Amino acid sequence: MPSFKNYLSLVKFSHTIFAMPFAMIGFFLGVVDVNRSDAEIDKTVLFIKFLLVLACMVTARSAAMAFNRYLDRNFDARNPRTAIREIPKGIISANNALRFVIINCLLFVIATWFINRPCFYLSFIALFVVLFYSYTKRFTPLCHLVLGLGLSLAPIGAYLAVTGVFSLLPVLFSLSVIFWVSGFDIIYALQDVDFDRSQQLYSIPSVLGKSKALRVSELLHLFSASCVVAAGIYGEFHWLYWVGIAVFTGMLVYQHSIVKPNDLSKVNIAFMTANGVASVVFGVLVIADLFLGW
Repeated sequence: MPSFKNYLSLVKFSHTIFAMPFAMIGFFLGVVDVNRSDAEIDKTVLFIKFLLVLACMVTARSAAMAFNRYLDRNFDARNPRTAIREIPKGIISANNALRFVIINCLLFVIATWFINRPCFYLSFIALFVVLFYSYTKRFTPLCHLVLGLGLSLAPIGAYLAVTGVFSLLPVLFSLSVIFWVSGFDIIYALQDVDFDRSQQLYSIPSVLGKSKALRVSELLHLFSASCVVAAGIYGEFHWLYWVGIAVFTGMLVYQHSIVKPNDLSKVNIAFMTANGVASVVFGVLVIADLFLGW
């Protein structure tokens, strides 16, 4: 019987750190906008919505990641880098992984039902996007952008949870997430270029080669930085926000400085450490800036 820890490992729970800060940005943007509109904010209701947004983030991502592991289990078993994962090693059976996916999907939809009707209706689209990503590597090298799209729903969804309406500012943050995630996923995919080609799987590195793929990643990260700058100008943020941008863009530059086409030894540092710092520090400073100007 697999343990709870095994399931956390299956979905790489620690990687939730990438999108969670952007979800929190969307949530607190909504709180500030509601406050500015002079609408009444019930603190108890707001706290419950905060917990529900956290639940949505965890369950949606867990469903997506577990489904990816379930769908790719045969590829993972043939790839020396991924053969140690829970399903290929027999720690978690394929059927149990699929049950885990279904349970998380149901919990996600239930959580959105208690948030508001717009979130509930859009929950099915969100689930389609995050689950569909797992198929994309089979037919398009643009799979990285689909992954980015899935994680980019976090700030829009969290903002919608509070306000019930759409707004341009969280969309700008979502665009930044698309380009940021796509860029670092390309870097991560550099490790599997030969394997992907041998299995006829698509990725930008397997199609363009490592050097050109890194150039594409750099361009996507430039777009990401441009979006957070645009959000800062449009949202009229204060100095803390711009410190956050300096850290965020600094981490983007750093990860490209340590990963080279002929030296992938620091891919994991670029993927996990640099992006984790970028996301958390930026998120904390943006939220602090929001409350500074409240």
